[in-house]
Amino acid sequence: MADHWVHRLQISMPLAEAEKIADGALKAGADAGLLPLTVAVLDVGGHVVLLKRQDGSGNLRADIAIGKAAGALGMGISSRTIRDRLKDRPAFQGAIAAASDGRFIPVPGGVLALNDKGDVIGAVGISGDASDKDEYAAITGVHRAGLKSHPEQPAPNWKEAGL
Repeated sequence: MADHWVHRLQISMPLAEAEKIADGALKAGADAGLLPLTVAVLDVGGHVVLLKRQDGSGNLRADIAIGKAAGALGMGISSRTIRDRLKDRPAFQGAIAAASDGRFIPVPGGVLALNDKGDVIGAVGISGDASDKDEYAAITGVHRAGLKSHPEQPAPNWKEAGL
């Protein structure tokens, strides 16, 4: 058995990058006075690289954050864009939810992370406050990590979301 080394797999979302995204998002949420957030960072294959949950986050928040990020990766667009495009197509939304074993949450808060060439390297999903506020924290976290995001900017009314 001469070949005893394990070959390294290609990495799309290094742990250090995921930590920068999550920490940037949590700081943005704290600075904006958001409710406790749960942040999930997934690699391009949809695998969880990092999950951080602030004290006081509900026990479903992790699954919701993962579903927002996984939905964005699965469709290749942000979860806000998914919501907007599929708002009049509930049967298709249900089919996607079934095909993804429930890992599809079509509301804002699932943001794609892109490298400097515009290639998707992963996604971040956040749950804890109103969806537009979750999305704000996700986009800010991606940008603070030095990456591009889809969408590029939060919804214009994110501060008033859920009021």
